[in-house]
Amino acid sequence: ELLAHAGKTIVVKYGGHAMTDEGLSQSFYSDVVLLRSLGIDIVIVHGGGPQISAMLKDLNVDSKFVDGRRVTDERTMEVVEMVLGGLVNNKVVNAISRAGGKAVGLTGHAGGGLIGATQMEHWVVDESGAKAKADLGLVGEPTRVDARILDDLITVGAIPVIAPIGVGIDDGSSYNINADTAAGAVASALGAERLLLLTDVAGVLDKSGDLMEALGTDDVERLVEDGTISGGMIPKLETASEAVAGGVGASVILDGRVPHALLLALLPGAGVGTSVSAPEAK
Repeated sequence: ELLAHAGKTIVVKYGGHAMTDEGLSQSFYSDVVLLRSLGIDIVIVHGGGPQISAMLKDLNVDSKFVDGRRVTDERTMEVVEMVLGGLVNNKVVNAISRAGGKAVGLTGHAGGGLIGATQMEHWVVDESGAKAKADLGLVGEPTRVDARILDDLITVGAIPVIAPIGVGIDDGSSYNINADTAAGAVASALGAERLLLLTDVAGVLDKSGDLMEALGTDDVERLVEDGTISGGMIPKLETASEAVAGGVGASVILDGRVPHALLLALLPGAGVGTSVSAPEAK
């Protein structure tokens, strides 16, 4: 069954328990190397929010959040680059190498602009019910991905490992990009067969708390409106839907707490998350 994906591209957003739990992380790295050895092209985009928060605390830099997004001033951005582009990226690259793979670490600055970004506009509703623009600082959204850089690495058998730091298309500034969003943009640019978003939840649950294994992109808006989906799952599902609209075969919101979730996500009927696909393909 896994061989059916040979020659296809899988983009993985790596984070949460799958990254911080020693046993889960080791099985993740060996699974990545196994899939690459089967001829499946793997690209990893990693997060690192808890590690950033810990470093900011050590450096006595206050963290502020608006709707779950880290307000990123210049000092905070320096720490984000240090942690994501340095500590976390190197750790993932080294672990894949130890597992027998050939990984190459990148940020959005690679190759003259792997991930081009602009400042994110974020709106909040104030106490009077009026909409107001919130200044998140150097929080960006990806506007272009240079897939040629990744294609070149994949061609020589490498596994690209990307820290979600974008480069400003106007001024070359660094931008802190949500890892799910960055992974979705990379998957769309590569025309990936799958986007796998590792999370710390079972997937998308219905109002009875049961796992919804398959959704069409047309289901997402309805489930948000009727309150089935709320909180942090909304942006994840929006990313999953946008990736499918952008040409990705299917997105999977995956339970990264399950050992070998990466392999199971590529096997039919494994029930380790929620797949989002075009309505006709559901």
